[in-house]
Amino acid sequence: MISTVEKVLFLKSIDLFSQIPGEDLAQVALISTEENRDQGEEIFAEGESGDALYLVIEGKVRVHRQDRVIAELGERECFGEVAILDAAPRSATVTSVTDTSLLKISREDFQEIMAEKPEIAMGIIKVLSRRLRDAIR
Repeated sequence: MISTVEKVLFLKSIDLFSQIPGEDLAQVALISTEENRDQGEEIFAEGESGDALYLVIEGKVRVHRQDRVIAELGERECFGEVAILDAAPRSATVTSVTDTSLLKISREDFQEIMAEKPEIAMGIIKVLSRRLRDAIR
């Protein structure tokens, strides 16, 4: 189990949260929960309602659609980030490649923080916009 201070430092090292001040990340750290998944365990499935963002603390996950691998993600990478803004169905399945430790942030809790602190929303939007621009180049 990691402390709130460790969670803040971890969040600050993640691209998605890099533009958000530490004091605001403390609020995000407080709503995050730690989850452990076994090798081969499905974290969520394509088509399920998106309700949370996940950050890999330790281990590796595979993002896939049926047998087609979209990405393999490791420490300090995140997945499901669109779910914190939109409840649309998941576009892929994510499965643990190794025993994995994750930080989970629910959309409902995160949206409350964004409503109180619009600068957090702006930081997230900037990073997602940059990712989208990079993806279409």
